[in-house]
Amino acid sequence: MGAADKAARLRLMAFDVDGVLTDGTLFFSAAGDEMKGFSSLDGHGLKMLSTSGTTLAIITGRRSAAVAKRAENLGIDLLFQGIEDKRAVFRELCGRLGIDPAEAGYMGDDVVDLPVLRAAGFAATVPDGHALVRRHADYVARAAAGRGAVREVCEFILAAQGRLEAALAPWLEP
Repeated sequence: MGAADKAARLRLMAFDVDGVLTDGTLFFSAAGDEMKGFSSLDGHGLKMLSTSGTTLAIITGRRSAAVAKRAENLGIDLLFQGIEDKRAVFRELCGRLGIDPAEAGYMGDDVVDLPVLRAAGFAATVPDGHALVRRHADYVARAAAGRGAVREVCEFILAAQGRLEAALAPWLEP
């Protein structure tokens, strides 16, 4: 089954943060506060995907107040931070939502994401993701992490589901 066929079945799409929703750079102030940069392009892609009916989640190994704020800003209620076993959380989430893992996707970039990427029905990554992750991905974005890769994946999913034109229609009306 091809990537578009897998994406067409999605009811849940989950994302890693560092190296996916951000470029992977970690910024710390002198006081130890962590700061992250997020792409507004990615944010709008996530909103379009959510508005079109796909449930969104974030599953990340680190804990960050900035991630909690970004999730809140995007309306993503399914936020899991400080997770060591992402696959277990992914499977538990699918069970709780009554979604078969074949109908759920994940986007990650590093080897710690491989267990969940391999458990998901659709696996996506960024172009500079680890080589092993790229080999196991159904879709490798052309855009960089934190610079539109998530938007690209969201639009790929919407196109595969036949919903991209409808998602973009409000901005094309005369």
